[in-house]
Amino acid sequence: MKDYVASKTGLMEKRPAKMNVEELRQWKRDSYERARAYLFSIGQPLVYYNAEGKAVAEYEDGTVMLIQ
Repeated sequence: MKDYVASKTGLMEKRPAKMNVEELRQWKRDSYERARAYLFSIGQPLVYYNAEGKAVAEYEDGTVMLIQ
């Protein structure tokens, strides 16, 4: 049996290397929001490191929990 890789057309209109500073900031902000919305839509938390460098899980209801 042969393995196939599904390919998907991306949302990018311009490569990050070709973006100016404001375009790059907006792209990063939009990427974060898309990832957050997707994770919440499948019932998963957004996990990231906060300003103090600690891993936290943020849930759709706004709850933020420290991960041990």
